[in-house]
Amino acid sequence: MLAVLGGTRGRIAAQAAVLATVVGGGVAYAAINKSVTLSVDGTTSEVRAMGADTVGDLLDSQDLSVGSRDIVAPAVDTEIDDGDTVVVRFARPLTVTVDGQKRTFWTTELSVDRALSAMGIRSDGARLSASRSARIERTGMTMWLSTPKQVTLTADGDTRRFTTTAPTVGDLLREQRVVLKPTDKLSVVPSAPVTANLAVTVVRVVSKRVTLQEDVPFKTVERKNSSMFEDQEKVVTKGVEGRRTAVYDVVRSNGKITARKLVTATVTRKPVTQVVEVGTKNRPSSGGGSGNVGGSVDSLNWSALAECESGGNPNAVNPAGYYGLYQFSVSTWRSVGGTGKPTDFGAAEQTLRAKKLYQSQGDSPWPNCGSRLYN
Repeated sequence: MLAVLGGTRGRIAAQAAVLATVVGGGVAYAAINKSVTLSVDGTTSEVRAMGADTVGDLLDSQDLSVGSRDIVAPAVDTEIDDGDTVVVRFARPLTVTVDGQKRTFWTTELSVDRALSAMGIRSDGARLSASRSARIERTGMTMWLSTPKQVTLTADGDTRRFTTTAPTVGDLLREQRVVLKPTDKLSVVPSAPVTANLAVTVVRVVSKRVTLQEDVPFKTVERKNSSMFEDQEKVVTKGVEGRRTAVYDVVRSNGKITARKLVTATVTRKPVTQVVEVGTKNRPSSGGGSGNVGGSVDSLNWSALAECESGGNPNAVNPAGYYGLYQFSVSTWRSVGGTGKPTDFGAAEQTLRAKKLYQSQGDSPWPNCGSRLYN
């Protein structure tokens, strides 16, 4: 009976020892096998942190390497317990060209909208090359942003001032439906960024070949005539303009001719050269000297009288038989000592004879113009 009892007690002791070993091992296993919620760039998963004491150990076990720009919460040296949550945000490059100015930032934000806000870039009313809700991957993103700006556009005879978010001049023209032809000129290159108060001018350039009928001017040659006085000339052959067919390449800028180049010219009618005979003979002098006769007669306005009678032309001839500055008849001319005709002599000789006529007859020989002498 005692032997049996002793055996029973031994088995109970052995079983207790085994149970203690099993229970102790379970507690130790629970201590190293922690369940942690891990969020990486917004993606959440449950992970087993086998043997991980700190956040850093957990990241190593998940092959996650973080740098100084990245965010880890809690910090990598923080101890973790079962049920903890660890958040990781990796920094990514965002290159933004704002109104032509290019800059690169590092951000841990995941969307374009939140990243711009975090960087202090105002985008209200702006045009973006990427959706505001677009996700920024770890490799980064390159985008542009154009804020509203006042600009002036002159094209096709119209000048307009308006607000635009077009990033470049080329985009501005497309926005306004202004189509450029290869020959047109632009005051600002299409790739230039649109800036505040920018003025853009479009010049429409059109090249065209045109055919014109043109006059060809005649030449004038002089021929000496010794039988004529040196202050006389006579047209022997009247000049006649010719005609030609001319072909031009014409360039118009906004409708105005800015260049013209002659391509060909074909004369269809030759011009006729004008021939003029010019006298070489000296006029005779009748000894009038200075043309003064003395007294108040010399102080009269003889030039005004001549202007009225003949337009001041010493060679003037009236078909009715009157000659020179003062329109002498031949008989009157000779009555005051003249020889030949008044037009055979210069202005001084004609004035001398007019003064002598005045001395004898006053202004009556010039009933229409005589009063001019006293002006």
